[in-house]
Amino acid sequence: MSDYGLLSTRGLSLSFGGVVAADAIDFDLHPGERLAVVGQNGAGKTTFINICTGYLSPSAGQVRFDGVDITGQSPRAITRRGIGRSFQLPQVFTEHTVRECLMLAASTVKQRRGFLLPLGDAIDAHEVDETLALLQLTARAHDLAGSLPEGQRKLLDVAMALVLRPKLLIMDEPTSGVSTDEKHGLMAVLMRALDERQVTSIFVEHDIDIVRRYATRLCAWIAGRIAADGPPDEVLRDPVVIKNVIGE
Repeated sequence: MSDYGLLSTRGLSLSFGGVVAADAIDFDLHPGERLAVVGQNGAGKTTFINICTGYLSPSAGQVRFDGVDITGQSPRAITRRGIGRSFQLPQVFTEHTVRECLMLAASTVKQRRGFLLPLGDAIDAHEVDETLALLQLTARAHDLAGSLPEGQRKLLDVAMALVLRPKLLIMDEPTSGVSTDEKHGLMAVLMRALDERQVTSIFVEHDIDIVRRYATRLCAWIAGRIAADGPPDEVLRDPVVIKNVIGE
């Protein structure tokens, strides 16, 4: 298994009509990396993470996670294998409290048994409270999720993934919709939480300053392919990336 990373793809391909969204992608992510993904709209970033998390099936190629072929498995099965995900638009239960959102997420660990138990008996309450504290949400635990400002909704979305103790967390634009003044504070909380839990991460991001500060590695996508991959400062100096991604 030394030929593979924690998450690996080989020959991963998918087209929508005449648009190639993933063009024979070979990729390896290693434990402990903070990978930022950048690219213009339509470059293939979201298609790639949707394939890796089971929301799309490739037309060709393979996805392996932690040494296991997960190609075409359902999002639920992939989550149970240890890949968490947060979304550009936070997927929270707006009519439930913040703590109840984490309880509902945590109850899925019990699988079918959890649906036959009272919610409080189907979870590890200490794990829920520890995760709330980790994402600095304890003070909002009994507030409705729908009442949270966007930044805290983003944190709650991540908390609902982290309460399942993933090995890898994939975040789709974690700072989108968050004010410029709040972005760095949000990312600092997220990265401390990931470090505390020793979770490897991928995050799609458009803010280059965020990428420079928080990523250890950067992949730039152009037309369904990874055009550059390496240390952020190096990738951001690539003339092809400057022309086609950054636009400067």
